[in-house]
Order: sequence, then structure tokens, then C-alpha cells
Amino acid sequence: MEGISTILIAEDDERIGDLLETYLKKEGYALLRAENGARALEIIEKETVHCLILDVMMPEKDGFEVLQELRKKGDLPILLLTARGEEEDKLEGFQLGADDYVTKPFSPKEVVARVKVLLRRGGGEKGREEKEGKEKKRVFHDLTLYPERHEAYLKEERLHLTPKEYDLLEYLLNNPNHALSRDQLLNGVWGYDYFGDLRTVDTHIKRLRKKLGAMGEAVETLRGVGYRLNPNPSKKQEEPGDGQ
Repeated sequence: MEGISTILIAEDDERIGDLLETYLKKEGYALLRAENGARALEIIEKETVHCLILDVMMPEKDGFEVLQELRKKGDLPILLLTARGEEEDKLEGFQLGADDYVTKPFSPKEVVARVKVLLRRGGGEKGREEKEGKEKKRVFHDLTLYPERHEAYLKEERLHLTPKEYDLLEYLLNNPNHALSRDQLLNGVWGYDYFGDLRTVDTHIKRLRKKLGAMGEAVETLRGVGYRLNPNPSKKQEEPGDGQ
């Protein structure tokens, strides 16, 4: 249906799937269900899906396998569900390209709220009013960001960034030449209520640099501090303490 975002729930626990479906339908979303990872991939190949709620522990293909395959193809917003709540699981999920995670047991209202954020950041909310006239954009050398569309282009080619990767890039561009600690980046991009590990920032910076190609050199590592966006990437700036 036009104007309605479609959510795919990939969860082998029927009770959890039913609970999430009930709450998401109340918000007006269209729902699809998959009982295993292989089925989730089949549905995504055939149907238009705007956000995926993906359980880690599933038969046939687990959530990590599904995540890895999907990130080779595109930037579908993905919310990971994990029962174990172990730090390494969360880090592995982020390394493979997850945008967010929720640990079981969870509040279905929290899941709905996180889905809304991912759809908004990923440009998947349907029925939003199209703005006319000149579109706002941010330009940084060969990079162009369109905040209203949540899209980034390197020269004329669109970058396939996840919502969090886009947010991270925009945050860096909004703070050029500033030494930003991992805590600052975590709070600025993920929010103060996020209880993730600081290595989440390192993982996303690494993936962002790779997608930026040569422009990735503009994102400099500051030893013992964090990161800085060099406004003139052709000139390497000295790090604090260099030469002392």
C-alpha cells in the first residue's frame, strides 16, 4: 500500500513475533513475517521492505549471516534482537552493519520507537510531505549531503550508508577540525540513553572510511583522544602532542 512503511519481523519465536506485530500494526505499519533467516532473505528479494527486525538466534541462517548478506547488497535499516545480551554479540552486529539493537526481554514500545527512528533516518517513512523549491545540502569537497533525504553522494555517486553511518558523517561535517572524543561521538550520534561500548564508534568509523574511499583520509585518528575531520584533507595536520 502506497504511503505505508513495511516492516519485516524475522523471529522464530512465534509469541515474540505476534507481540511485535500487534504493536507495530497499531502504528499503521504493514507487516511481513519470517520464521528463519533463509526465509527473511527470500522475502526481501521479492517484497519491498523498509525496515528489518532481525533476531540473532534463528534456524537455517542466523541473524549475523542474514546481516552479512544484506549489507553486501544495500543499506536497509536493521534492528537486531539478541537474547544473550553479550557485549561481543552487539559488537559483531555493529561490525556487520546493524543500525541498532535491543536485548531480550524488551519493551515492545521501545522496539516501535527505535523502528520509527530508523525509518526516519533511513528515509523510509512513507507519506511524508515532499518539500518543493531548492533542497538544502551540505558540501565538503567531493562530498554532498542532503539532510532532508538523509542521503550522501561522493561526486555523483550515491553512498550506500546505513542510517547510523550517515548520522556519524553528518556529525563530523558539523564539527570540522574539532577533536571529538569517542564519548562525544557516542552521545552525539547514538544519544545519551545509549548504553553501548565505545568500540561501537571505532567500528562505524572504520566502515565509514572504507565507503568514503580516498575521502576517508579526512577522518583522522587522534591518539588517546578520538577523531577529527580535517577540513583540508590534502594537508595532514599535526596531532596534539606531535613533535613534543
